[in-house]
This record gives sequence, structure tokens and C-alpha cells, in this order.
Amino acid sequence: MLSSWRRTREDQHVKERVASVFEDVMLRFSGSTMLHLMTLGLAASPLTNMEAVRLFCRTAALAVTISYVYMLSFYSSCLVFTGYLETGYRHGCFCRRVPKPDRLDSKPAWYRCLMHTRYQDETQDSHLLLGCVRRCYGDWITNTYVKPFVVLLYLVYISFGLMGFLQVSSVTSARTPPVIGFYIYESAPYWNSSVQRDLLEYAKGFQRISWLEAYLNYLSDRNQSTSQPRENFTHTLRHSFLREPQFAHFADDIIFAERGQGEEPDVAASRIFLVAKTTENKREEMSVLLDTLRRLSLTSRVRFLIFNPSFVYLDRYAAAVSSPLRHSLLAVLFLLGLSSLAVVEPLVSVWLGLTLLSVQFGVLGFMTLWGVELDCMSVLCLISALGHSADCSGPLLCGFASGRGDSRTRWVRVALERHGVPSLQTLICYSAALVPVGSVRSNLTRTLFRCLTLTAGCSALHTLAFLPTLLTFLPPSKSRGHRPDGEGQRQEVECVEMNDSTRVVDQITTV
Repeated sequence: MLSSWRRTREDQHVKERVASVFEDVMLRFSGSTMLHLMTLGLAASPLTNMEAVRLFCRTAALAVTISYVYMLSFYSSCLVFTGYLETGYRHGCFCRRVPKPDRLDSKPAWYRCLMHTRYQDETQDSHLLLGCVRRCYGDWITNTYVKPFVVLLYLVYISFGLMGFLQVSSVTSARTPPVIGFYIYESAPYWNSSVQRDLLEYAKGFQRISWLEAYLNYLSDRNQSTSQPRENFTHTLRHSFLREPQFAHFADDIIFAERGQGEEPDVAASRIFLVAKTTENKREEMSVLLDTLRRLSLTSRVRFLIFNPSFVYLDRYAAAVSSPLRHSLLAVLFLLGLSSLAVVEPLVSVWLGLTLLSVQFGVLGFMTLWGVELDCMSVLCLISALGHSADCSGPLLCGFASGRGDSRTRWVRVALERHGVPSLQTLICYSAALVPVGSVRSNLTRTLFRCLTLTAGCSALHTLAFLPTLLTFLPPSKSRGHRPDGEGQRQEVECVEMNDSTRVVDQITTV
């Protein structure tokens, strides 16, 4: 909205300036808002079985709705107020009338610095980024010799994204051999030789960190029987074994329960750590191991539990992988339907849908290569990437498709001037906001930082490089509906001169 406001003439009437801004912006802004609400609504629905995702998306949908109402009401009112200030030659911050240049030169330096302002009729490039895009970047990105390198860069982007996408299942598995907690939560007769054999059999095939195995070896080294009465077994465990320096750390793995005065306590609960021996197919092997140990825990006479954080992911693997992909596909289909109902250029909706899929594909692939697991936080970032990429690339596509008559290259440059600069400003602010996030030492925050950084990078590549290059030789066509000069098409122009309280306003209306 601010970029469109800057393109209006300051000597126009305020109502016409606001109407021009709404005509230029509100259709795309309403479409992107509906896309946000659709995507967040899908993620907040029962289709998602992650409570954290649902809670976040409900709050985000409410924030998007409030933002839309705010833009229609308060922000638009601020534009109207600013328009009346500009019409009266008043300063935007101090609301004082700006003196004419000859009178301003006689004022002190601090006054000239505070009251300095410029109007569009004084300079063509009122913004540094606009001047850079107009004079340098637009000509460079549409250069014939640059286009092959941009297309090659896109092919490299797709290749690395595909490589990461195919590794989603393996990266989300543990990178190191998983440590499984083997918890015996009931008092068991550890002094019984049959119980000892059962527990050793359960741990067979694992690399073990077991107090029981170490204690049995300790008894064997001292030529003592491993099958002893309960009192002797527990007394030696407490007063001899656990007091040895090399075995003292096992005290954290055993919980004793007092029986009575003068009696040795029982081992109420204990734990053993098992390190699984896995190969490259870690997820499949962990899934089989999990099912085997679960069945064993139901049939064993020793009551035990097993746990590893990856078990939580393995139980929800299918939902975790399919959820962001399903939401992305549904959101893109909704966007295509919305575009057709809004009578937007059909190819624009197709281009925007393909751009969203490409950004999602790249973010998912590159975050896998960067070592980001597909967890709750990364799913949230994938959902937000849809709206962010639509906000960046949608105006550029609509601006290009709205032009008729000139060459593709000409309209790509115009679209970059009108919509590329606001998108670039958005990406710069977005990246600046990520800097403090990257300094936080937290696994959750690190995942957030990497996913959002990839979202900003992929959106910037598509908006500022891939789309401007591909649109120069791919549909939509620029010749449709254009009539060459000299066909005798008649235009009547009505010139109306209006006087208001501050200046003469020339309004030219094509009839």
C-alpha cells in the first residue's frame, strides 16, 4: 500500500489517491489474506493431530484477521491524513507548513534539516532501492547473457531440493545410535537366577550400560555366587558394589524401598540403558525394534517400560511427513479457485501456485540438508512459508500480467520497479528480525531460525531472480489485446481544472 501510495501524484485529490491505492492493492491483499486464513485454518482443523500446531495456527489466524481489519480502517485513515498534509505542503512529522526553498535557505541549519522534504515532481527516484532497481538491477537480470545462468541456478536449486526431499526420512531418524531407556518399574527378585537370565536375554544384542550385569560380574570376580538370598544380595549391592568408585554412578539407576526396621531394603525400581546397533536404515530398524520390545514388555514376568524420544516421532511419522505436504497442496488448490473466482488472469494463478510449490519444495529439501528435523516447529514454518512466498511473488506476477503492448522484458522491469522494491524491503526487514533469533542457544529456536532463513532466501530467489527471468520467455503473452498505432482508434480527453484551497489541481480523465 505504501509503495502504491508513493506512485500517486501529490497534486491529485486525496480521494482519488486513496481510490487508486485500493484499486491497485486491495485485490491482491485480500487474496493473500484469504490464503493465510485458508492455510492456517487447515492446520488448525482436526486434520492436524499436533496440538501445538493447532494452537499456534488458531492464534495466527486471529492475528491475520485483525491485521486485515487494521489495514482497511486505521492504516487507510493514516494515508488520508498524510494526503491532506501533503496537499497543504505540511511536514509529515511536525504537521507544520514547509517554507518555500528561498525562505528555507535563510533558516538555521537544524531547522532546514528537520523541515527538509521532497516531492515527486522534484525527483524521479525518491528512494534509493527504487533507483538501484530502475537503473541497474532491472537491466541486469533481464540481460540475454544473464538469463542462462539464472535458469542454470534454478536447475541447481531444484536438484538440491530434490536431494534433500528424498532424505527426509533418513535425516529425521537419529544420527547416532539411539539410547533406549529400559525401566523396571516394579520390585523384582533380582537375586533369582532365572530373573537374571531373563534380563540378560532381553538386553542381548545391545550395547549395554547395565548395573545388573556389572554387579553380577563384580560378584563373579570375588568368587561369590550370583544367586544369593535377598538380604545378602541387597547388602552387598548397597555397601560394597555401589561404594566402589568405578561403580558409584550406578546409584542413580536404582531406587531402594525401605521394608522395616533392621531389614535390608528392596530394589523398588531400576533402569538399564541399551544402545541399539543400527545400520543406514535407522528408521525402519527402530520401528521394528520398538514393536518387538513392546510385545516383550506385555508378556514378560518382569514388568518394564522402554522409552526413547525418537519413539514419539516414529509413532507419528506418517502424519508428520504428510501433514505439511497435504496442507500445502490444499492451499494451492484453494488459491487456484480463488483466482478464478476473482477474475484474475488465469495464468497468474497457475504461476503463483507453481511458485508456492517450488518454494515449499526448496524449503523442505534445504532444511533437510541443513540438518533440521521434520518436527512440530518445522511444520509450523512450512505453513507460514506459504503466505510469505505468496506476499512476495503475487504482486510481481499480477503487475507483469496486467501490462499489454510492450515486450516481456519491458513489463518485467516495470513489475520489478513497482512491486520488486516493496518485496525487497519486506525481505530485508524479515532478515533483520531473524538476527536476534539466531543468537539464542536453543534447539527449538535454532530450528525456527533455520526454517525462517530458508523461507526468506527461497522467496527472495523466486521474486528477484527466477520469476523475472522465466517470465521473459514463458507465458502469459504481451501481444494479446494490443492494437498498433494508426488504426484510427479515437480517444476523447476531458480536461477539468479545479481550484481547491491550496493549489490548482489538473485532473485528466479518459472517457
